[in-house]
Amino acid sequence: MKLTATRILGISLALVLITSLKTPPASAQVLDEKTSTEEALRRGMNFIPTPVYSEAEDQRLLELFKGLRVADVSDGMDAVGLKNTGLMDPEIHPLWRDVQKFTHRFVGIAVTARYVPTQRPFPTGLSTEDYDRWAGDWYEKLSAELFSRLIRKGTALVIEDSPETDTGSIGSYNILEWKSLGCVGVVTSGSARDTDEITVEGVPLYYRQPGRGIRPGRNELESVNRPVVCGGVLVIPGDVVVADGDGVVVVPRAKAEEVARYARKIMEADKAGRRELYKKTGLREDATVKK
Repeated sequence: MKLTATRILGISLALVLITSLKTPPASAQVLDEKTSTEEALRRGMNFIPTPVYSEAEDQRLLELFKGLRVADVSDGMDAVGLKNTGLMDPEIHPLWRDVQKFTHRFVGIAVTARYVPTQRPFPTGLSTEDYDRWAGDWYEKLSAELFSRLIRKGTALVIEDSPETDTGSIGSYNILEWKSLGCVGVVTSGSARDTDEITVEGVPLYYRQPGRGIRPGRNELESVNRPVVCGGVLVIPGDVVVADGDGVVVVPRAKAEEVARYARKIMEADKAGRRELYKKTGLREDATVKK
């Protein structure tokens, strides 16, 4: 059959009509995408992903940072273009210091948790038995320490918390339990209780201030192993955390190896220089200058 121009035009119009019935108009597609996005946003959405690394990868990186000081690492951060990045507010300080063996120092891989002040009312008129049940229920359902499942050899636990609530989210029991699981040190933007006992236990803790109250009725666990802010610094799970008497510095994972190499050079040069000064001043060599 010979196709005339009129017949071709008719077939083309029919195809356009059929296509338009199968495919919604562009405006409708945009509306659907917009509606879907709005609904997702209203339910809450995270935009910074949590990377996952193997324990072997963590250990290899920790070996590069072994013995490095906060000052060395800060110099390394400068060298890779991260000036004034990762250094926590000096108010985040060590609970205790060991100036003989420096056991308050640590280098670890970040596992994070975030506590937020609660909006739930505090119960009144409870018997002590009922209060115990209420508090136990709070610990189990609203502030369970699920992050402890992620602790392994070399973990640095970083907790974002609110110091204004005067809450001891960290105490002498749970911090020792975390240590038994492989945690090398704990950093929090908030507070801790049982500080005398923690000092005796010798678990490295860097915090803002003492907090006397327990978690029930004061705060809730908001998230586990998500990016947090501690001491004014972003901490992403998997970052390297270095802590000593100078405070705490957080090294982004992507730059960690480069930072470690430069920091090692700085530290070794410092040791060599101070060894010579020790000789001149008659000081006996100590662990801080030995190779």
